[in-house]
Amino acid sequence: MARAMSALSQPASRPGSVGGRTRINLGFRAQMILLVGSLLVLMLGIQGLYLNQRYAALMEDQIGQRALSVARTLAANDDLVDAFSQPDPSSLIQPLAEQVRQQVGASFIVVGNRDSIRYSHPLPDRLGLRMVGEDNDPALLEGAEYVSRATGSLGPSIRGKVPVRDADGEIIGVVSVGFLASEIGERIASDMRSNLLLMAGTAGLGLLGAIWIANRFKRAILGLEPHEIARRLQEKDAILQSMHEGLVAVNAEGHITLANAGARRFLLGDDRQDPAGQDFLQALPRSRLHEVLQTGEAQYDKETWVGEQLVVVNRVPIVVDGRIEGAVATFRSRMEILELSRSLAEVRQLADGLREQAHEFSNKLHTLAGLLQLGNVQEAIALIGEESRLEQARLTLLQSRVHDAALCGLLAGKLMRAAGQGVQIDVDEGSSLHSELSVAGREALLSIIGNLLENACEAPRPAGRSPLVVLSFTDVGDSVVIEVDDNGCGVDTDQSDLLFARGATTKGEGRGIGLTLVRQLCRDLGGDVTLEPGEQGGACFVAVVDKARVVAAEGVLHGT
Repeated sequence: MARAMSALSQPASRPGSVGGRTRINLGFRAQMILLVGSLLVLMLGIQGLYLNQRYAALMEDQIGQRALSVARTLAANDDLVDAFSQPDPSSLIQPLAEQVRQQVGASFIVVGNRDSIRYSHPLPDRLGLRMVGEDNDPALLEGAEYVSRATGSLGPSIRGKVPVRDADGEIIGVVSVGFLASEIGERIASDMRSNLLLMAGTAGLGLLGAIWIANRFKRAILGLEPHEIARRLQEKDAILQSMHEGLVAVNAEGHITLANAGARRFLLGDDRQDPAGQDFLQALPRSRLHEVLQTGEAQYDKETWVGEQLVVVNRVPIVVDGRIEGAVATFRSRMEILELSRSLAEVRQLADGLREQAHEFSNKLHTLAGLLQLGNVQEAIALIGEESRLEQARLTLLQSRVHDAALCGLLAGKLMRAAGQGVQIDVDEGSSLHSELSVAGREALLSIIGNLLENACEAPRPAGRSPLVVLSFTDVGDSVVIEVDDNGCGVDTDQSDLLFARGATTKGEGRGIGLTLVRQLCRDLGGDVTLEPGEQGGACFVAVVDKARVVAAEGVLHGT
């Protein structure tokens, strides 16, 4: 308890802090400015340091060569050479050396004899003393001309050393022309101030440019931070992948840049593969996306084939700054739209059937009420028993021949509704369907049988002929066979292909989708539907599907 109280007494860490220490979260713009500015300053600093060193080295080398040139000229001066043979060389050499020193701006010019005794010096009180630096031997002993860096009586300096020779070429002394290192450093520093100002100005311009680039880039990404962009991209990708409709995007060259899971199922039959990078004509041979890329005109609700699927396609160009940069196509299975239309039609039909049944039962209730009011109780009980017996016999017959409860319920409803419309539906005595259906197989058979029965019940008939439909089905063998025979006017078998075309109907606007849907479902299930002459005098539709596909694992139907 004490530990818990102690923990509660500690101040809570604020958001953006770690271990009680505040963590500074810089925005992307600030990070970009800081990064670009730091790199710029670092690069300019390194470059400036390198240039300073190079400039200093070049300056020292030039000053050394200048000192050597002055020393060489002075050592060749005849007056200087003749002065060495005079009783007091300093009296002649000192004025000459000082005159030259002032003209060339040297820090000092020292002339010494073979024993390094000074004959000239900027400070007269040091005449006659030994030269300091111990760097005269190469000139006095070997006759070399060179640049030396040493510390003399005036301090560290760069010196040009040249031997003095008499008329016979004998070394009689040495000339040392020098520039103090402190003066050289001041000169270099003075020259580098302008370079430093230039570097500072460049760095300032670079920082302003970094701020401008960061602001421009921030506006280009709509003021979002990188993590916000990543999250939105993930959200959009999740939305695109979850869409039931297929979506394909292509660039201006016609290469696929995006295909969601719905599109991959249509294109490849396997949503684990991604066609990105392919030419869209390879994946969509019948596509007209090239027209959209060329004209920039959108196309809506166009029908085409993708593989074995009839789809409805919308094609829209991608326009950026007035230029066509690509196109997007969205498509949805036409069969799904037909199925939805069929479902809506069945709902309307069911509503009509319920109203008819309500009216029929209302008449029967009125009849029972009248019999009871008249005191004919036995007749009322007999009427109720007859109705119950007929319904029970119909249900018992269906349950004995159809194992699937949903399919059995569909047939019971169809028989009841047909009876209300005055259509008699007979189920062939040899019919049976005892296989265990998968969910997809059940949905397919419900749609096939429902559409064929609706078509047969609504078939036009000659005047005076009572509507009759005979239904038979069997799952014996490797196929499920469904046969619906009616006593209508019939259909010419030569027109069967036209009959299965979308919209072909004699029943009015908004119809003509049932048989198209039946054919598509049968073909998806490895079979087909055909039209044959019927025994009842009308049309006989025979639908055949592969038995293995309707009893197989769920999802086989939609795996195309």
